[in-house]
Amino acid sequence: MIDHVGFAVSDYPRSKRFYEQALKPLGYGLVKEIPAEKTQAKSPSCGFGAEGKPDFWIDGEGKLDHPLHVAILSKDRAAVDAFYKAAIAAGGKDNGAPGLREHYRPNYYSAFVLDPDGHNIEAVCYKA
Repeated sequence: MIDHVGFAVSDYPRSKRFYEQALKPLGYGLVKEIPAEKTQAKSPSCGFGAEGKPDFWIDGEGKLDHPLHVAILSKDRAAVDAFYKAAIAAGGKDNGAPGLREHYRPNYYSAFVLDPDGHNIEAVCYKA
């Protein structure tokens, strides 16, 4: 079972602002920020999460060679829609508008947005 995920971004302040806006509709907020002098990589990092637990981390170490994909579970389809709109408004790029993707599994409702570094961030709901 995965407890948390973290990855490097090329422009920490820009990505932090992006995720603060994009994750808000999913009930995620900035939970913890760690200054550069306290991290192994000597770059700032911050964790987003719900209910006080940071489980989605970014750090300013620098852009990864290849983009990654992270899917965040949403409470309902309206939250997926709101995530998509907020992420696009925050500067994300469309990578799949909200909709059913039953080729993955029944009731798989999701939206995909590329963050400022090209990482594919998805919000997904399995409820009908």
